[in-house]
Amino acid sequence: MTAQQTWTGSWVADRAGIALTGSDRLPELVGLALRSQNPKRAHLLVSTVLGKHVPQRPAVVHGVGLELGCQVRELLGDEAAGRAVVLGYAETATGLGHSVADGLDAPYLHSTRRPVAGVPPLGGFEEEHSHATSHLLLPADPELLTGSGPLVLVDDEFSTGRTVLNTIRELHARHPRDHYVVVALVDLRSAADRRRLADTATELGVRLDLVATASGAVQLPADVLDRAERLIAEAAPAPAVPPGTPAPLARVDLDWPAGLPDGGRHGFTARDRARLDTALPRLAGQLADALPATARRVLVLGFEELMYAPLRLAGALADRLGGDRVRYSTTTRSPVLAVDDPGYAIRTRLAFPAHDDPQDDASRERYAYNVAPGSDPARRFDAVVLVVDDVADTPALREGERALLGQLRQVTDQVVLAVLPSHRPSRRPSGLPSQLPSHVPSRLLSGLPSRLPSPLYGPAFSSYRPDEVAWLLKDLSGVPLEAPTEEREEAVQNGGAHYAESLPVEYQPSPEYQELFHQALRASARRIALAAGTVAETLLRERGPGLVLASLARAGTPVGILVRRWLAHVHGLDTPHYAVSIVRGRGIDPVALRYLAAHHRAGDVVFVDGWTGKGAITRELAEALAGTGFDPDLAVLADPGRCARTYGTRDDFLIPSACLNSTVSGLVSRTVLRPGLIGPDDFHGAKHYAELAGADVSAAFLDTVADHFDAVRPEAVAAADRLSTAPDRTPDWAGWAAVERISTEYGIDSVNLVKPGVGETTRVLLRRVPWRVLARRGAGADLDHVRLLAAQRGVEVEEVDGLPYSCVGLIHPRYSRGATGASGRTVVVKES
Repeated sequence: MTAQQTWTGSWVADRAGIALTGSDRLPELVGLALRSQNPKRAHLLVSTVLGKHVPQRPAVVHGVGLELGCQVRELLGDEAAGRAVVLGYAETATGLGHSVADGLDAPYLHSTRRPVAGVPPLGGFEEEHSHATSHLLLPADPELLTGSGPLVLVDDEFSTGRTVLNTIRELHARHPRDHYVVVALVDLRSAADRRRLADTATELGVRLDLVATASGAVQLPADVLDRAERLIAEAAPAPAVPPGTPAPLARVDLDWPAGLPDGGRHGFTARDRARLDTALPRLAGQLADALPATARRVLVLGFEELMYAPLRLAGALADRLGGDRVRYSTTTRSPVLAVDDPGYAIRTRLAFPAHDDPQDDASRERYAYNVAPGSDPARRFDAVVLVVDDVADTPALREGERALLGQLRQVTDQVVLAVLPSHRPSRRPSGLPSQLPSHVPSRLLSGLPSRLPSPLYGPAFSSYRPDEVAWLLKDLSGVPLEAPTEEREEAVQNGGAHYAESLPVEYQPSPEYQELFHQALRASARRIALAAGTVAETLLRERGPGLVLASLARAGTPVGILVRRWLAHVHGLDTPHYAVSIVRGRGIDPVALRYLAAHHRAGDVVFVDGWTGKGAITRELAEALAGTGFDPDLAVLADPGRCARTYGTRDDFLIPSACLNSTVSGLVSRTVLRPGLIGPDDFHGAKHYAELAGADVSAAFLDTVADHFDAVRPEAVAAADRLSTAPDRTPDWAGWAAVERISTEYGIDSVNLVKPGVGETTRVLLRRVPWRVLARRGAGADLDHVRLLAAQRGVEVEEVDGLPYSCVGLIHPRYSRGATGASGRTVVVKES
């Protein structure tokens, strides 16, 4: 503070006998005001850098939190900081806590006083001195606060420490940890308060550190409450807002990324942070376009707990318009006396009815401080951007003489109402059956494990990025499961074992074949991008932006990632994506279904696969999902079997991800379901072949296809429009009929040994015992890899007419003795 500036606490200090002692920085950080309706505490420390009561440059507000977060990281060290979680306090410190989490690069959650339907509280605590005491914790992920890393608690001021003690006791009783860090802008505890906190740390056996920007003490006279009461009674009323012609009002529905939290009420992750950083320039452009060019002084006004999103928007707007033109503050529940004096922190007050239909017991009146200019024209804003979520965008915001929008229109030249979607998390608490949401069908509750397992993520499991897919699988990497292909085939066809009880030895194709893969990828990448985009756009039209992808492992996984990448690249969506196991004859993994039902609405889940053959898995999926609430319609990249409603194409063409095994599927094996390894509480299993990393082309496949997204976008949109409006997309199952015909013609007594389509034929050649390949005459380059692989394995390729697929692979009917082939001769296969 310069010598010419008046300290905004001098009015209260001089009249009520309140003094601040300690750090020289305290007068720069806080002023003083009098609470008008709180009998527990007379004074209010009014932060000048918090962005709550006093408009401030957004870079300053965000910067103090970032600096505190960096101090915490230095205190903890990188290893412990990487495991930390930050918890902020509603309502005043929600933005500060979020900024500290930014500086620490840690997950964030803030307490809330707004109950949210469908999200049960994980806990709560009391803030004893506050005007509104009850805090709720509503994380979308109930595991957020269960880790062993440090918990960082952030409040604007650390006065008595009672709120922190209440929090630590509540959370420590549920999930004990060794280390807590308390962060505040100012530490003003008394000696007794310091001893109380130290005693609590000793009692709980924990380390408790404190980080603050400045420290000191507040000295209060014994009769401070009486003095404050007299001052409030004697104070002249703040200047009323003069009536006049209301300023123009513009509304902007912000193009907020779908699924991105608007704050930390339900949790905020590093991935959320990255998505917001990417979106901010575009969002600031929307706000700038709504402002008049003549606006030289702009206030971005947040809304109670909604502090962080408006703060970041204000910062991005300042970057666009010029840093000194934009200020930021938020509305509040705190009733404070306004005194239009340079030595008082709250110069003006707008009081208005609550407009978010609050369900708690707090007063329905709300306040916006220092927004009106009062007696100083230099403090007037040319425009005010009010940022609210859609929950608060109610008639009470605009109707009535005291409505906030009406009052704002009297104190500025332009009001912009910016509305963003309130985050409604689809994730639900998992674990005990009593925590499951009411929509989970009773069939899924049967035999529910006491605790659901956790997903696997790369790079520990698979070579895919952790944000691209969550594997609902059990890691069996250390278990020897591979058997020679001939032995597996013999056991499967004899009925002595199911194909999912073991794994084939991973066949590594020759260099010539691998080069053929790369040639095929270059030739078909655009075609695959178009198919993936068509599927994504169709799902978006028919299922909405809240969809959840569940790929059928493993062939469906790269397709699910491509669809997810399209939704992110084209629409800014952060779509949850899982890989789940389905086994022919055994159904879909029931524990994986329970996990999905516990974390998402069943109707939002879309099952994804690479392609259809004869439709066996499509039928298996429909049967497994009957009565569960999940939609059995399978979305596939290619549907040559004509058994799916949602597809990118029905052409039978080469999808290069079918050309290889694990090395194009994130180094993950096919799935395993074997008694003794997979219990009733386990996901199905799979292995991660980390030793094959040198041959891995999983990322190259995805990146090559995704490079074509922009080029094929118009075609994909048009194709999805045609598909979405098609009068009849009912599958005709032509592929299944063809398989039955081929089975009869070639004397094969099981349709399971007939694998139609390029993808299925390739699988036969890679990991089964192939007998022969039927190729449609004139199929062309799409079958080059099939012909090469067949030659390497000594398998005949027979060209035929009238084949609905490009090719069909026939598995050796080793034990189908005496079957009559197409020529009428008896087929007797010699055993080896």
